[in-house]
Order: sequence, then structure tokens, then C-alpha cells
Amino acid sequence: MVNTSVNLCGIMLDNPIIPASGTFGYGYEFAELYDINCLGTFSFKGTTKEARFGNPTPRIAECPAGMINSVGLQNPGVEAVISHELPLLKPHFHKPVMANVSGFSIDEYAYTCEKLDQKDQVGWLEVNISCPNVHSGGMSFGKTPESAAKVTAAVKAVTKKPVIMKLSPNVDDIAAIAKACEEAGADGVSLVNTFLGMRIDLRRRRPVVANRSGGFSGSAIFPIALRMVYEVYEAVKIPVVGMGGVSSAEDVIEMMMAGASAVEVGAANLVDPFACRDMVEALPRVMEKYRIENLTDIVGAAHGK
Repeated sequence: MVNTSVNLCGIMLDNPIIPASGTFGYGYEFAELYDINCLGTFSFKGTTKEARFGNPTPRIAECPAGMINSVGLQNPGVEAVISHELPLLKPHFHKPVMANVSGFSIDEYAYTCEKLDQKDQVGWLEVNISCPNVHSGGMSFGKTPESAAKVTAAVKAVTKKPVIMKLSPNVDDIAAIAKACEEAGADGVSLVNTFLGMRIDLRRRRPVVANRSGGFSGSAIFPIALRMVYEVYEAVKIPVVGMGGVSSAEDVIEMMMAGASAVEVGAANLVDPFACRDMVEALPRVMEKYRIENLTDIVGAAHGK
């Protein structure tokens, strides 16, 4: 009998599979399709202090082996999430949920995290300093070790729950940024968010998405994301949550061998709403195939330590 459970920043998960923020709504939408309690947890839609309409449309461009999105953090704001979205989720999901937070200033990050930290349903705060789809926010805080550390310290000062900093791949040295977050008090890091990409409409001779560029995700980015997880694992001692192009239980195992303690699944949910459920079901068979008894035993196995 294989053991799929893992520990993420002191909280046990039945398995390491976590639908990524922005691809799973607030959870209850998917609960209409299957019992989402089969998941390790999930990261709910990126939440800001104030409500946001998001970017102008069109926001999506299809690509071979992936997609570009420029949604722009559309969400109802933290007060509505607390008063409406979390109560709607409660009857459907009986585990701690991961709250994804973004902001346009350090004070906004701290305010939103402090509010969500007070909710019993929230197990972790995933602080998004990596969104490429908004101006003067998101990714701008994750471009340098110094700015990433400032957000981390501000959030840690007002919260008691584990803080996981979500990092951008659109930087020169992601390992240095992860290390800065660790030194500022982060309990974990998650990576990678989407890569900057673009498509052009040949008939219109203009970019497909109204925001010109957007975040490129999907199976095409898996090898690059895997390499970054591998590098960050060697740079920090805190848990790493791996993501980027994960689309199978085998990919989950590969991410964990690179150094991930848990694995988020993003674009695959938009292609197939049952993707994460199917990965959870397939995971024990894949473990048996590769003679893995306990998933925790393989975290960082590819490093040969």
C-alpha cells in the first residue's frame, strides 16, 4: 500500500496535488463535477484588497501545447471573498484551502493577507508577486530579491499562518529571489507562474489579446519550470511547491524528484475539469510502477543527496 500523503509547511495533505490559483475558481464550481475533497488542497482565485474587473477582452489566446491568458486578476475583492465565496465553499470542501493574494502596494498585500489569515478555512497564504498581467503590481514586486523580501516581511508581520511566496520565471535569478524570501521569513515558495508570451492575429495584424502580451502556460513550459524548481530546491531549505505545465501523475512525480514538496496544476484544469481528480486517482499506480512507497522519500531525489 503506497503512502501519498505529504507535509506542506506543517499541514498534512492526503496527496500533493493542488489546483493552481486562477484555474479552479473558488472551488465550489468544480464541486458540481466531483468531490473536490479528493485533492490535497487547492489555491483559490487570486484575491486583491478591492474588487477588480480585470483586463479588457479578448483575454485568451490559444497556442500549441499551451495558452496565453491576460485576465488581470478579476475578483470581487477580499471582503466579498470572506463574506460570500468562503461560505459557499464550506459545505463542499472540508480541508484547509490555500488563499492566493495579490496587490498593488506592500500595504495592500499586508491588508488582504491579514484579513484572510483570520479565517479558519484558510490553511496557507500564497502571496503572488509574479502576475505578469497587471501593470504596477504583481510581477513588479517579484523582480528583485529586495522587493520580494519587503513583501514577504510585511505579510509575515501581520499573519500567523504559513506564507508561501509565488515566484515569477520572468527574472534573471529565481533562486536568489527565493533565497531572499526565505531570509525574510517565508515558510515556502511556489513556482513558477506563467511566462510572458504573445500571439498575433495575422488578419488583423495586431496582438490577439487586448493587453498585447499575457502569461503563457501549458505543457510546453514543463521542462523550464522543472529546471527552475530544481535550482530553487538547491538554494533554500523551506518547502518548494512546483508548478508549470503539469498534466499527469508522472509529471507530479518528476516535479517532486526535482525538489517539490507539493505540486500545483494549472492550465490542465482549463482543458479538462477532471484533470486533477484523474491525477489523484492515477498517482498510486504510478508510484507502484516506479517502486515508490512514500512520496516524501522522493522529494529532491534527482539531486542525489
